[in-house]
Amino acid sequence: MADVSLKEAALIVGVVAACYWNSLFCGFVFDDVSAILDNKDLHPSTPLKNLFQNDFWGTPMSEERSHKSYRPLTVLTFRLNYLFSELNAVSYHFLNLVFHVVVCVVFLKVCKVFLDNKSSMVASLLFAVHPIHTEAVTGVVGRAELLSSIFFLAAFLSYTKSKGPDNTIVWTPIAVTVFLVAVATLCKEQGITVVGICCVYEVFIAQGYTLPVLLDTAVQILRGKGSIPFSMLQTLLKLIVLMFSTLLLVVVRVQVIQSQLPVFTRFDNPAAVSPSPARQLTFNYLLPVNAWLLLNPSELCCDWTMGTIPLVESLLDVRNVATLTFFCFLGSLLVFSLRYPGDSSKTVLMALCLMVLPFIPASNLFFPVGFVVAERVLYVPSMGFCILVAHGWKKLSNKSMLRKISWVCLAAVLFTHALKTLHRNWDWESEYTLFMSALKVNKNNAKLWNNVGHALENEKNFERALQFFIQATQVQPDDIGAHMNVGRTYKNLNKTKEAEESYMIAKSLMPQIIPGKKYAARVAPNHLNVYINLANLIRANESRLEEADQLYRQAISMRPDFKQAYISRGELLLKMNKPLKAKEAYLKALELDRTNADLWYNLAIVYIELKDPTEALKNFNRALELNPTHKLALFNSALLMQESGEARLRPEAKQRLLHYVKEEPQDANGYFNLGMLAMDDKKDTEAEAWMKKAISLQPNFRSALFNLALLYSQTAKELMALPILEDLLRYYPDHTKGLILKGDILMNQKKDIVGAKMCFEKILELDPNNVQGKHNLCVVYFEERDLIKAEKCLIETLALAPHEEYIQRHLNIVRSKIASLGTTEQSSFPPGGTAAAGGKKKSFQNLKEVKNEQKTTQTTIDNNKGHSKNGKVTEKNSMDKEIPRRSTQEIKDIEKKRVAALKRLEEIERILNGE
Repeated sequence: MADVSLKEAALIVGVVAACYWNSLFCGFVFDDVSAILDNKDLHPSTPLKNLFQNDFWGTPMSEERSHKSYRPLTVLTFRLNYLFSELNAVSYHFLNLVFHVVVCVVFLKVCKVFLDNKSSMVASLLFAVHPIHTEAVTGVVGRAELLSSIFFLAAFLSYTKSKGPDNTIVWTPIAVTVFLVAVATLCKEQGITVVGICCVYEVFIAQGYTLPVLLDTAVQILRGKGSIPFSMLQTLLKLIVLMFSTLLLVVVRVQVIQSQLPVFTRFDNPAAVSPSPARQLTFNYLLPVNAWLLLNPSELCCDWTMGTIPLVESLLDVRNVATLTFFCFLGSLLVFSLRYPGDSSKTVLMALCLMVLPFIPASNLFFPVGFVVAERVLYVPSMGFCILVAHGWKKLSNKSMLRKISWVCLAAVLFTHALKTLHRNWDWESEYTLFMSALKVNKNNAKLWNNVGHALENEKNFERALQFFIQATQVQPDDIGAHMNVGRTYKNLNKTKEAEESYMIAKSLMPQIIPGKKYAARVAPNHLNVYINLANLIRANESRLEEADQLYRQAISMRPDFKQAYISRGELLLKMNKPLKAKEAYLKALELDRTNADLWYNLAIVYIELKDPTEALKNFNRALELNPTHKLALFNSALLMQESGEARLRPEAKQRLLHYVKEEPQDANGYFNLGMLAMDDKKDTEAEAWMKKAISLQPNFRSALFNLALLYSQTAKELMALPILEDLLRYYPDHTKGLILKGDILMNQKKDIVGAKMCFEKILELDPNNVQGKHNLCVVYFEERDLIKAEKCLIETLALAPHEEYIQRHLNIVRSKIASLGTTEQSSFPPGGTAAAGGKKKSFQNLKEVKNEQKTTQTTIDNNKGHSKNGKVTEKNSMDKEIPRRSTQEIKDIEKKRVAALKRLEEIERILNGE
């Protein structure tokens, strides 16, 4: 076995690079979306053990919807890509290209076991440029084929070294082979088939037996005329070790998939659910179809499911001729290779093994698979095909008359295949280009029409997407998924009536319950989403909530492990104000999947509804343990900690909010709540900065505007609060608290009684029963020296709040003033004077008192995240009975007392008005 020279390797690298350079410009398409974009197993936050518990698509192997494709080592390489470049498609495609180069080089080394150097190079170049490989190389999920092939070929090469001098057994290469087979199988299931190739190699190549010799030896032994040769005993020993190892791998594999085959529908593989003889005739016909794709890869298609290849339902179908021809040709080659000794027969035999054995798992002959034809599964079988072609070319080129023609034909094949590969790569640029290219080949596949619709839907081109979805329903009228797509698109176009009609059609196509038969085994999990989609549609109507709940329960009865149904039902039950039942639904979903951070988050929301903040916080923490970047859990758990009022929790709340704003830097709510935390900690400068940041992102942020103004007010910067309040009232003219605070500042700081009066009158226009606004208007009347009007106003205010002691006290003060001054004197009360000045100061202090007295009740916070806060303040100053004349010193003393009382206030009321 010759080694691969540097020149040969360089040539292969150059050819592969020339054919696949444009694959680097392709994105994530088709199955890449599920395997890469939607697969949480790629994220560094996901424990590595999950890779060995989930299937290729990130679904737990224990779930029935799992495809049972166990390829953890392939997913590990995706995870490494994600670690270095996250979702940058270039790195994923580049690594695929590198792996294809490695396969080509290793394949060249394998070819040299059976062919001369020139023929080996021809076979390797044919393999490198073959267009059938674009799905495996340019499609990122094809990496499973690439990785499995590397270890597949390496295992075979290792086994070729297991024969020592004098036909002895070298066990180290055999042990390495078994290890490499296991690794290949962990990359993709077909890796295990290399064991069969090793067995054929051992018997017919290494030992040089032919079928007649084996049969003759067996007959002699059975007749008792001879014994088993020692060399044959050694061969049997090696085969037993190989087969035992393979059996062990199969047992482990069966345990991993929990002895269950994946659930496929008749849309994935129509022949798999067809009666005899249609099933057998169709599956056998698929073999020449695959062979034709290797021979003539002119029309390639990314999806061969559904109606791509019509069923062969009769023996009289002309396509049976192709099947018969294929088996005759294959049989003749097999007879030639097994019957006659010589290098040529050995080469043909190994080529046939490489073609046939790796294809068996995808052949549908022993168990159904989820496709009719898949070009990527031809990656390894094409190796045998290329060896056959190279071997045939060698025979022709050795004849002088055909030498030039053979070289011309070889050059033409390599050139045309390379051009086809280069052109085909562009089809994988986007989902739209990929599925449109497939429709040119096959218009009878409803899935392709659906996929083009999905691509357009992702671009928000709903009108055009709807046309393709409707076409899918016409191509395959009983396609449940197509009708669901039509319904969803109608919903996106706000055509709810048409959407409901489409969902009802899809629902009517669901299989009916058969007594004694498990329903879940006869329906694809994604088809049950019709119940979820229909329920989500109709629950927008408050009068149809019970109907929506019935649909969720129906889906659960059909598939008790339908996690999404429990989740959606839990959301609905919360909307129906049934938190205990919602809790039951989420707990059931958690029994099915305890690693779902969203479920723990939803359960936390239920506990908030149940007024159990301690349990809510525990569940928020569990969600964050599973997903430290869960944005909603970060935000709402921080608010819960803040609302608890416990100072020890505030640092952690701040850290979570800082983490949240790092994840969502454009969400003003995060900065606003950081500002609220800073206010709790009396960090006024920090609070001001966070509030300003929130307002810069959302200029009409109601809560941030008011609380920034309130912050200025409580830090003796009342005049800075005025422009903030002006902005607040421009956006929200009916903001009562803003009007009260503005009136307070205008009256106390600006001495603008008229402006303050307008604010309080505006409040009473919005809410005639607003006690605080009406009381403050009474204060204005007092400041205007209209004691009669002030008395009447306070009487009306007391009627609104008869239990408020301060209103009664202030009414007594006004009546006492009226009594002391007399009716005549009051009518000519002077427009300015010491008594009025003193009254103004004390009256406005009483406005502050009233504001803070109100804090003995709970204030609901309007922030959209549902924050609330309580404050408790006791009365610090009272409105004492005043005499008409006071000295300047007395007035100064009163002012000092007012300022001291304000400083002693424990906390200014905070009000969050959320959007």
